Amino acid sequence: MDSKAKIAIIASSDKGIELGHTLCRELPSAQLYSARKHKNATQIESAICFTKKNFENFDALIFVGALGICVRAIAPCVENKKKDPAVINIDVNGQFVQSVLSGHVGGANDLTKRIARILGATPVISTASDSQELWALDTLPSRFGWNIEHEESLTSLMALFVNQKPTAILLEARDQGTLFLETSIPSFAKVFSMREEINEDDFELVIAVTPFVRKFKKPTLFYRPSLFSLGMGCKKQVKPETVVPALEKQLEEKGISPLSISVLGSVEIKKDEPALQAIASKWDIPFQTFDAETLNAQAIPNPSDKVFQTVGTYGVAEASALTLSSNGRLVVEKQKVSPAEGDDFTWALAIDPLKERKGFIEIVGAGPGDPELVSVKGKRFLQNADLILYAGSLVPEELTHYAKPGCVVRSSASMNLEEQFEIMKEFYDRGLFVVRLHTGDPCIYGAIQEQMNYFDQYNMDYHITPGISSFQAAAAALQSQFTIPEKVQSIILTRGEGRTAMPDKEKLHMMARSQSTMCIFLSATLAEQVQKDLLVHYPEDTPVAVCYKLTWKDEKIWRGELRNLAQIIKDNQLTLTTMIVVGEAIGNRKGLSRLYAHEFKHIFRK
Repeated sequence: MDSKAKIAIIASSDKGIELGHTLCRELPSAQLYSARKHKNATQIESAICFTKKNFENFDALIFVGALGICVRAIAPCVENKKKDPAVINIDVNGQFVQSVLSGHVGGANDLTKRIARILGATPVISTASDSQELWALDTLPSRFGWNIEHEESLTSLMALFVNQKPTAILLEARDQGTLFLETSIPSFAKVFSMREEINEDDFELVIAVTPFVRKFKKPTLFYRPSLFSLGMGCKKQVKPETVVPALEKQLEEKGISPLSISVLGSVEIKKDEPALQAIASKWDIPFQTFDAETLNAQAIPNPSDKVFQTVGTYGVAEASALTLSSNGRLVVEKQKVSPAEGDDFTWALAIDPLKERKGFIEIVGAGPGDPELVSVKGKRFLQNADLILYAGSLVPEELTHYAKPGCVVRSSASMNLEEQFEIMKEFYDRGLFVVRLHTGDPCIYGAIQEQMNYFDQYNMDYHITPGISSFQAAAAALQSQFTIPEKVQSIILTRGEGRTAMPDKEKLHMMARSQSTMCIFLSATLAEQVQKDLLVHYPEDTPVAVCYKLTWKDEKIWRGELRNLAQIIKDNQLTLTTMIVVGEAIGNRKGLSRLYAHEFKHIFRK
């Protein structure tokens, strides 16, 4: 439920008011009401009268007291689960939180879980899908920004699902929603990426996340992801009643659902065109226009000198669609349509490259080593990958255990850059999902620049998921705050100069001038030179920590002073996976910032 949702908490006793007051502190949009006079509650005549007057004025009603009071209060008001507010009941001792009404659509189930976490209570949810830990099919669209479409009643489709009938899941898009589905698939369902792969005789229900019109004999629930950008050009003052149905017919013939169109675009002089505004209004999508210079920046397959002479750009429909799609590709090139004399228009469709179901590469930060320190998103990508290519000398093999059955897992430790690219491109060209797994955060000494250069050359789509860096793991392992108010406010991430030259302005002795907390990567073999450079500005007794394989099972940490840095590394024969930390912030517990002084304590009070 939205954080701005209007919530009424109705308490029937002093003890219930105390519990309700606790909830108000955690739910800022909540208001507390009671028939009892109390300083923390707005007094009302009775729970029943208040509910009758205000049932439609709140997004959620939370009753604290006997369930019978709640039921009698809402009974005369209940109409439709699509309109009724969420209703929840909490016993006066705060032991049980029960979802009573509008569990899915109204958000009562999610709010029940949240309140239970606040109180340390037991959530009571009787909805079939929730009690079986299955997807709530009616709330997936709002959760992932999809539109929903179905011929049979949604209730009957949900009944097939919660009764665990064999279900085919067709995924012809790729977004956060499809990633969630693929990594939480129930045992009675099977995922497909192509319509032709589905033998309907094997299933009783089809759930399809697709922008395309597909026909099935079995009951089908369609989710329409928003991934198309529609570009349009038209003659002046074309009639909406002609253009709108003509465009709908065109889309139908192309097998494209208008519910998957996310935005409409055109040239600036068409911003007040009634037909274009009517299309945007009917499909509830934004309408954006662009100047000729912006549109001319797009390379389009069907330029027109005639259009250029008229509006100053070589194409409106194709250029608008491409501009809106963030460098996507055209799935429908310019179409010229003349539904009636004088009502000529053109249209083209482009697809968001990050949502298209095709070959894709996700560069994932594995974190410093502990398999549980990969991000939740990174874990989902690993669970969904068709190929995991991991930096075997730096990333623990255990991280690849998240892979699904059939996923190919390869170490890149023995591969050169060209070999790494070849195997990724092989899977990419087959329309499969590749995870390139790098240690720590891939954007910090991650060696991804060269790979991205290859991807760019071959117009391959990719994305980066950040990870926890070893410098953050070092701070945690050292139980240190690397920034100390009024003492150290900067962290420098750098490396010593070895085979990789350092820019003159980033030489270690130059960086040492600030005496900030310095985290030095990839430099254990350069320990003597690192120590010498640091001593130019850091005092000899500056604390240092040498951290080996942070968060791995064989993690080791040596503490000392800067004067002993090289000796520590030499004595322990350290070369790889070693982080050097230098600075007075290591283990520093001295003094307090003014932030924590008496005059600032109000910041931390409720």
